[in-house]
Amino acid sequence: MFSNDNNVETIAQLVEVLKQYIGLRAEYLKLDVIEKVVRLLTVIAIVVTFTTVLLISLIYLSFSAVYALQPLVESLTIAFLIVGGAYLFLLIVFILLRHQLIERPLVRFLAGILMSK
Repeated sequence: MFSNDNNVETIAQLVEVLKQYIGLRAEYLKLDVIEKVVRLLTVIAIVVTFTTVLLISLIYLSFSAVYALQPLVESLTIAFLIVGGAYLFLLIVFILLRHQLIERPLVRFLAGILMSK
């Protein structure tokens, strides 16, 4: 009464469609993960490149600042100490404000990439 050839074929088609759907969802999930990983790697590469160029520029600018200060303070050593002290001050400020400057923007960025649909 409940099982005839039409019902069995319909259930078999339903199972086949369900298998195909699950396979497509798994493929979509893989592609979504790959897209997010590629976006993260791209951002990491850009940040590393930008940071490297910035640090190299900062070294040259520091030497320029030292040699510009040297006539004012009459000693090259004191000029180097002034520039070094300025960098030490910036490091302390950066450490004190690391939550606002690094952690929060990084969490927002990663959440935006990983939680996006």
